[in-house]
Amino acid sequence: MYTYNKFGTRSTTSNVNKVSKTPSSSSLSSLNSSIVKKENKKDFISSSTNQNLQPINYNNNYIHTGQYATNFVRNVINPLDGYPKLQRLHQLKKEQIAKHATKPFGVRCPTNKIVSTLNQWIDEYDLKFDVIMIGALTENQFILPILEKLPLNKLCSKPGFLFIWSTSQKIKELTLLLNNENFNKKFRRSEELVFLPINEKSPYYPNSSDIDDHKFNLFEKQQWHCWMCITGTVRRSTDNDLIHCNIDTDLQIENYQETSKRGKEACPNQMYQIAENFSNSNKRLHIIPSNLGPDTHVKLRPGWVIMGPDVMLNNFDPIKYNEQLSLKSFIKYKQNNNTSINGRNVGDELIRNGSNGQSIQYLVPQTDEIEDLRPKSPINQGKTTK
Repeated sequence: MYTYNKFGTRSTTSNVNKVSKTPSSSSLSSLNSSIVKKENKKDFISSSTNQNLQPINYNNNYIHTGQYATNFVRNVINPLDGYPKLQRLHQLKKEQIAKHATKPFGVRCPTNKIVSTLNQWIDEYDLKFDVIMIGALTENQFILPILEKLPLNKLCSKPGFLFIWSTSQKIKELTLLLNNENFNKKFRRSEELVFLPINEKSPYYPNSSDIDDHKFNLFEKQQWHCWMCITGTVRRSTDNDLIHCNIDTDLQIENYQETSKRGKEACPNQMYQIAENFSNSNKRLHIIPSNLGPDTHVKLRPGWVIMGPDVMLNNFDPIKYNEQLSLKSFIKYKQNNNTSINGRNVGDELIRNGSNGQSIQYLVPQTDEIEDLRPKSPINQGKTTK
């Protein structure tokens, strides 16, 4: 037979076999031993599967109470609570990034001039970025005609990293975008980052008013997605000067204390930190394609060039930006002899044109303590060196 708890979870119960009141002496010992075995087995099963019989089902809890499951996460304010080494690593990375970050740069640019401005940077200054973020936490940012024309194949370095914001309703359009000629065979999807607002009263809660059939949906889609794409070849076991993997989790829950203090921003502080912690490159660009509205703030951030129509401070100069990079970064020269685009060897072409076949990388230098604390790829014990 079945019984149900208040959350609707079903558990089974079984009847215990009846025993005669006056068992014979010959069968008493065997009966006692069998009862002991059954009791021990019952205690073992009940202790190991008690949670399986009555799990904490937050889906049912939401149906009965209307409370979001994110309200029951205990470490939203401090996700690193209980991990002292990871806390120390985050603090060291934060100090190192702030020490070597360029001053905040802003580019106030209307939506219809974003593509032409980027092309001008490429043609006149040969400007490239290692980390590029596109979009913000407002649903009018996913403008396919603009995004498809962005010269990202020329603007992003190789290797480089691309972060694109999207709502759950725009995932199909994002997939089509990555098949565009500017993206296809140049950027491959590596990770999917998810940002969850704390509840429906959050300023980051998605508005589904532009979805025709949202009234017929049983469940609301409250999460934001940020796809991280990579161009070029990056190996986390050897390219530790470029990337530090597994420092942050893929799921980020809104820090409501920070939201109440800072207000709604184009991009939460947590997502900027993920990009900074993941890539050690110092050239970062954030493109906000359209207006955000009066309730969303665009705040400049050290180490980033933020471009959009709502940017208040318009202080970007490519020449001064390169000077800042040279002063703040650890400069590394990378040999491009094995790099090819569309079947031709770029390194050999640079050498023929008088260059030494090297490209310049502007990096955030790391300390020995950071390298000791950061997660690393496991070493293959099967390979031995002579």
